[in-house]
Amino acid sequence: MPNLVLKNVTKIYNGNIIALKNVSLQVLDKEYVCVIGPSGSGKSSLLKAIAGIIPIDSGDIYIDNKLVNNVPVGERGIGLVMQDILLFPHMNVWDNITYSPLVKGYDWKEVEKIGNEAISMVNLTLRKYSYPDELSRGSQQKAAIARAISAGARLLLLDEPLGSIDLRTAKALRFELRKLVKELGLTAIHVTHNQEEAMSIADKIIIMRKGRVEQVGSPRDIYEHPKTPFIARFIGGETNFIEGYVDSCNSKLKIRCLDKYIVLENDDYRFVSGDRIVIAIRPEHIFIMDSKPDKINFFEGEFVEINFLGSYIRYIFDIGGYNIIVKVPRLFRKFLKKGDRAYLVFKKAYLFKYPKEGLDKAIAYE
Repeated sequence: MPNLVLKNVTKIYNGNIIALKNVSLQVLDKEYVCVIGPSGSGKSSLLKAIAGIIPIDSGDIYIDNKLVNNVPVGERGIGLVMQDILLFPHMNVWDNITYSPLVKGYDWKEVEKIGNEAISMVNLTLRKYSYPDELSRGSQQKAAIARAISAGARLLLLDEPLGSIDLRTAKALRFELRKLVKELGLTAIHVTHNQEEAMSIADKIIIMRKGRVEQVGSPRDIYEHPKTPFIARFIGGETNFIEGYVDSCNSKLKIRCLDKYIVLENDDYRFVSGDRIVIAIRPEHIFIMDSKPDKINFFEGEFVEINFLGSYIRYIFDIGGYNIIVKVPRLFRKFLKKGDRAYLVFKKAYLFKYPKEGLDKAIAYE
């Protein structure tokens, strides 16, 4: 079955543009894996290297324990589904789906069986004689997926498969796609720029940055345990960063920042007194209070701005020169005027040693 292993894979374009740098990862049989990262991080290059569309400069790629570095695309047993839906425009849905088994020389009964199963899986039986330009984008993508399945692919490579589909249809199709992959026992690697999409359907997420794998884990693990300041910022899109110093440490850390002290759990004992650190606090982990709380982990700030974002409200406070973002559910809206002061209590924070390259570079998308 299609396990996938990459060992130290590197791809360089034009002699100096590093698309992939020493990428090592493993995708297990029947896993649904999403690959996310900023634009230019190497997501699509990773998929093309696995498919064999681009040659790699060094490293090894194994599919089912077979080294495939020099194996042609058509012999890797993969199905490739792109954002630009590449159906044959002069063929109807049925002909598109049955094309692969026909050119492989299967007898007609086998072709019919494969075609009927594939078209039924994606609920396009009633549109089997429609041409691509007669279908919605969502139905076109379903046909493209059925064509990959009918080709006998056990490993699906999906490059922004829902990127050209309207939001409402894409939200429904993402769950249909995962269900289909699981029911067929396939392995899928799904590249997307949509974090919500990845978080909602992936068994495992691979986050890439500057051609490297930054972190791999389940959606919950990546959200709750970011390994770097970049991950803390990237997942969710916004995170508050405050610089500080470790004043003392034992089972708890006493941290000096913004002319006060806060106390946090010393979970992994990797800090020592005097360490310069970065405190990362997600906007959704902060409460707004009118009166001074008894808890030690709070900041006092001045209200600057409010943004209504549908299901939640986004507040911005000025705290000692830092713009602190707070997100609360819409029903808990507080009516604040510019210049009002409030207390911000945080229930969770992530701690990192101050990056050698500086915080701005450490969290930059490019």
